[in-house]
Amino acid sequence: MTPPDLNLLITLDVLLAEGSVTRAAQRLHLSPSAMSRALARLRETTGDPLLVRAGRGLVPTPRALELRERVGQLVDDAQALLRPSQLVDLGQLSRTFTLRSREGFVENFGPSLIARVAEQAPGVRLYFMPKPDQDDNALRDGTVDLETGVVVSSLGPELRTQALFRDRFIGVVRMGHPLSQGALTVERYAAGRHIGVPRRGQVRGAIDQALSPLGLEREIATLVGSFSSALALARASDLIASVPERHTGLQRAGLFSFPLPVATAEFSVSLLWHPRSQADPAHRWLRGLVREVCAEEG
Repeated sequence: MTPPDLNLLITLDVLLAEGSVTRAAQRLHLSPSAMSRALARLRETTGDPLLVRAGRGLVPTPRALELRERVGQLVDDAQALLRPSQLVDLGQLSRTFTLRSREGFVENFGPSLIARVAEQAPGVRLYFMPKPDQDDNALRDGTVDLETGVVVSSLGPELRTQALFRDRFIGVVRMGHPLSQGALTVERYAAGRHIGVPRRGQVRGAIDQALSPLGLEREIATLVGSFSSALALARASDLIASVPERHTGLQRAGLFSFPLPVATAEFSVSLLWHPRSQADPAHRWLRGLVREVCAEEG
């Protein structure tokens, strides 16, 4: 079966609106003979004369009257679909966006982001998904709309990224811990019992690499799967947690936080998304909100 020529929808829409082959030809910048041939094809396709002679003019058939509103709406929808997206009516937007992030992002940035979304687009819902690994397939297949994290070389080169903020590791202990009192030296820090949070399968990380040239090594007393768990253990014991400062601001309430007595590099936390969403105005709006909230909560 030969598929219909969808260009005929535009021709039909103009013919039914004008009720004249000549005027329809002028609107579409065609010759009257070309428009007559198009009308003949429409009659053949629909099995209806559509426009019939009445005196000097043409009048629509019942079938044409039935089609007129539907065809007009179809043409309008098609033109809107193919028009570059620039604006979005946030008040009418109804959509769920999935954001994937490491622990701490929701607690520290989520409340402000949710409040701003509710104010500007009450029909939008945010779904915060945990990020257990660096797998970027969820961005590729559309399961995740946005992701936050440190950009690593293993991420797909096609992904779009934008830096959100800089972060650094700090030390955290319970109030009254020996490290919360007196001069904090690198020797005192290294001599304590530490909580390890492995990343990408590596128990030892940047802190251990900075201690090594000094001839020092941390005792990793236990391993946990998240910074939230590390803080919970530090709160209830004499163990030392080393966590990202900005990602754990609210979670560290009631604990003693201190700059590490050994130099470690800051790292950049970025926003990541797939190119399919680059031009989506609603997605672009949400990206802007995430950037604003992260800048203000610094």
